[in-house]
Amino acid sequence: MRPATGDDFTLVLPEVSTRATRLFFDAFAETLAQDIHAVVVLDGAGWHQLRQADIPANITLVPLPPYSPELNPVERVWLYLRERFLSLRLLDDTEAIVDACCDAWNALAGEPGRLRSLCAYPWIMRVAS
Repeated sequence: MRPATGDDFTLVLPEVSTRATRLFFDAFAETLAQDIHAVVVLDGAGWHQLRQADIPANITLVPLPPYSPELNPVERVWLYLRERFLSLRLLDDTEAIVDACCDAWNALAGEPGRLRSLCAYPWIMRVAS
């Protein structure tokens, strides 16, 4: 997510793992223009622990301090998605879960300005400007 503009890149994957994180960053890096370098803020989840060699050259990772969900803009996104689209549902299998997550993300993406409003933390906007 790019809080200053609301632009986003998303992959919904059937697992959380270092492998999935690496797939995400590789796919994200390919979407960036040749002259763009992205800074990605992320929490300390175990599956986010990549070796420097696994991080594409056009991405810099900025880890948040431990136990600081209030600094992580994606926490508000997950809360929004759970509250409005994903809670109180029983899904049959992994494919149904992935489909529900894709539908939820697409619904969010269809709300102009919503992603930006969820992620535009004041500290991020100061850094991004």
